[in-house]
Amino acid sequence: MNDNTKVDLSHYHNSLSRQHQFIRLIWCVVWMLFARPLPRSIGSGWKRFLLRCFGAKIHRTAHVYSTAKIYYPANLMMEEYSCMSSDVECYNVDFVKISANTTVSQGAFICTASHDISSPQHPLITAPIILEDQVWVGAKAFIGKGVTVGQGAVVGATASVYRDVEPWTVVGGNPAKFIKKRVIKKRDG
Repeated sequence: MNDNTKVDLSHYHNSLSRQHQFIRLIWCVVWMLFARPLPRSIGSGWKRFLLRCFGAKIHRTAHVYSTAKIYYPANLMMEEYSCMSSDVECYNVDFVKISANTTVSQGAFICTASHDISSPQHPLITAPIILEDQVWVGAKAFIGKGVTVGQGAVVGATASVYRDVEPWTVVGGNPAKFIKKRVIKKRDG
């Protein structure tokens, strides 16, 4: 690295508006006071109501556990029978879609933002995350910005996903790699 390419964060500018920051502040207080005290998945209708008040598009059968952290509800869409479990962190500076019959397990981190490391100002960069139908994101997995996890795919526990995941596959590791195809067995009898 030469002297002309130093990173100087004194020039960093937060691109998010004061209005956005104020809405987030109010949202954090509302969730902390009126949702977090509820045990796990109790009061699902009430939590969906609170999320909708702040702009989330959330189906009446979706579940959000009380300890989940949602950065900005207006950037969240959850379809029927989707679930955001305990201690999930949804850093949705950009849009996040959790499609039908999809589960995001305990402690997973969904992260739509990063910083441009090639710029000396280190600006915020974002891209949406799409979890398609019938996806399972395992406990403590990380899903990075711009990722689409294809229909029926499984992201193993603690995996770190930085690229799209093909439908009906199982991935794991850091970075996540293909493990096998996912095959649903037919019911007996």
